[in-house]
Amino acid sequence: PVNLSSGQCVQCLTDTRSEHRMAGKPDPYAGIDFDEINEATALEVDEIKCLKTCFDLFDSKKQDFLSADDLDEILRAMGFRPSKEELMDILAEIDEDGSGEIEFAEFCQLCAKFLVEDPDIETMKRELKDAFRIYDKEGEGFITMDTLRGLISELLAPLTDEELDGIIEELDEDGSGTMDFDEFCEMMMSAPAN
Repeated sequence: PVNLSSGQCVQCLTDTRSEHRMAGKPDPYAGIDFDEINEATALEVDEIKCLKTCFDLFDSKKQDFLSADDLDEILRAMGFRPSKEELMDILAEIDEDGSGEIEFAEFCQLCAKFLVEDPDIETMKRELKDAFRIYDKEGEGFITMDTLRGLISELLAPLTDEELDGIIEELDEDGSGTMDFDEFCEMMMSAPAN
């Protein structure tokens, strides 16, 4: 039997929301030319999807690009430590039009330079820990379902309150009203069911 974890529910919702909601936002991976990015970067489809999730998290204004000014901070949050010179070189190479706007395909090229080897579980956990820290502002080792509710409604917008309640209910299996780091990891790293 297929045992779907709560994380997969969130992933499923992400992957299938376009089928359920005709007027809603399209599939988050729509419009990504996986072949083209793979050719330019040798990144696998699941790595590209993972980067898309990161990209969306950092693109808080939903502009479909990241500002070159924020790049240093973004790369550090992802566990990369480029020097100022490295960053300038990479930027000059990737932001060819000098717009200062890093679009998703450019973001992939950028990350591919750092992802020389496949990101292992430890690296991903470190990145998730950084993301978790952003939401666990008090450093208590857990985030509340209210905080998570905000995060999920942003990532999977637009959702009705009922849909949101359903997801939160599934994620909060033990009814504690909180989610610790391991549960957060499980939610974020569960593979889509398709």
